Amino acid sequence: MKIPLSKPDITDIEKKKVLEVLETSYLSLGPQLKEFEEKIAEYAGVKYAIAVNSGTSALHLIVRALDIKDNDEIITTPFSFISSSNCALFERAKPVFVDINSETLNIDVSKIEEKINEKTKAILAVDVFGNPANWDELKEIAVKHNLYLIEDSAEALGSIYNGKRCGSFGDAGIFAFYPNKQITTGEGGVVLTNQKMIADKCYSMTNQGRRVENSKWLEHIRLGYNYRLDELSCALGIAQLSRIEEILNKRKTVAGIYNNKLKDVPEVKIPNFFFEKTTSPFVYVIILEDSFSEKDRDVIVEEMNKKDIQCGFYFQPIHLQPFYREMFGYTDNDFPITEKISQRTIALPFFNDLKEEEIVYVVENLKQIIRELK
Repeated sequence: MKIPLSKPDITDIEKKKVLEVLETSYLSLGPQLKEFEEKIAEYAGVKYAIAVNSGTSALHLIVRALDIKDNDEIITTPFSFISSSNCALFERAKPVFVDINSETLNIDVSKIEEKINEKTKAILAVDVFGNPANWDELKEIAVKHNLYLIEDSAEALGSIYNGKRCGSFGDAGIFAFYPNKQITTGEGGVVLTNQKMIADKCYSMTNQGRRVENSKWLEHIRLGYNYRLDELSCALGIAQLSRIEEILNKRKTVAGIYNNKLKDVPEVKIPNFFFEKTTSPFVYVIILEDSFSEKDRDVIVEEMNKKDIQCGFYFQPIHLQPFYREMFGYTDNDFPITEKISQRTIALPFFNDLKEEEIVYVVENLKQIIRELK
């Protein structure tokens, strides 16, 4: 078998919807954009959704809309995709890292307040792998210290926390639609908020700084960007969203089979939060037991790849990325929990239509490689 790490779930519904757009005169800034934004906002349970060309762009727009700038600080997690901290650097602000909880893999809320000072302007938390962060406590801290609260829910479309969908917490949040996400638009993302001020600024900046209403095409009222999402991508998103319950059920089924096949393998820790009905799985990441080193993990991944089973690492610590070391002087052991977990994570193949026999093939090869390594 040859098994990729991820694979989008595209059906005739998506193909038909995209081809219909090619029969119209709109390829950008047309009716598909408006419909997609309305449907995403309704699904997330927020007033406003601004579709953009990536989750990274969505985070950047939020930071800029909140007027976070030179030397301001944003508290965030080092265990994430790099966009969640780079978005601060885009505006010359500083990401300030807080280590993670070893069970949830999300930011450790108990360690946040010790990092707050007069420069702190926001907390940016991530719903890692689709597992919701502790939004009640995060909001309490943000309100107490008069800070903005930003939700990076790029990985958690469909997850629910205390009856509310992820993406709806804080002052603003995002989803992302890269091909390995729950739904895809190819590339793409969206800003989510209940605040008109944030929505209007993001709408304007997405479209080269034009006015939100009564805009003249060559009139620009602020610095903006071309972060627009085209009509074809929006059509793909609309079709994917129409199948969201089917898609989420498929992903939960795959995660459940993995959990069942791996639960008696003592060398690995399975993502227990995927047992929760309220978690929408993004990737399937196991953690090797403490006796394994980073070198052991790399050998396992290499051997799996030799068997045409594509595996990956989620995540490499942001603070140990080469340019973060150079810019901020971070060194090993600055955030020990993040580093310890990152050294032993393996992302196994995970996508909607992964078959049980393929999962068995993945698990049996993983067990064999681990036995040989030990």
